[in-house]
Amino acid sequence: QVQLVESGGGLVQAGGSLRLSCAASGSIFIIYGMAWHRQAPGKERELVAAITSDGNTNYKDSVKGRFTISRDNAKNTMYLQMNSLKPEDTAVYYCAVQSQYSAYFRGSYDSWGQGTQVTVSS
Repeated sequence: QVQLVESGGGLVQAGGSLRLSCAASGSIFIIYGMAWHRQAPGKERELVAAITSDGNTNYKDSVKGRFTISRDNAKNTMYLQMNSLKPEDTAVYYCAVQSQYSAYFRGSYDSWGQGTQVTVSS
């Protein structure tokens, strides 16, 4: 089991920046993929950005060029640098991790954090 704790959320004006962090503990040896998801009120949770253990990344189209996902394997921590924030980025942001088995055979994530609120004012 992997425990995840997010931090770095808050209130920011449109055009501003925030950096989210996700610290992992527990059975970290199983972690292959890490990702940030978000859920806005009344909407389904969506994948924002993902990164594998070998550094491959993918992004939701609407955040490409504005958000950057990274991970520090030595610190067991993942980050999401969010620049040029827009009101439509307002949501609760969740980090999640998956084993290689889950990535290749299930397409799902194994552990989730509690979420951190990001609010972008216009």
